[in-house]
Amino acid sequence: MSPAKKRQTMGKSTRERELRERREHKQEKKDRKKAAAEAGAVDGTPPESESEPDAQSAEQNASVSS
Repeated sequence: MSPAKKRQTMGKSTRERELRERREHKQEKKDRKKAAAEAGAVDGTPPESESEPDAQSAEQNASVSS
């Protein structure tokens, strides 16, 4: 007898998708920060800070659309 396949629940699928999206968002944020720091080093001007309300609204939209 072969063991029955266990199916993944929708809840687990949703959690994994949200985790993947958070990690992608975090990596994009790191990449933007790194690019801004490099641009600031080249121009000699300090990099502009990222606006927090935009980041928070993006996170809220991601959690609401789930």
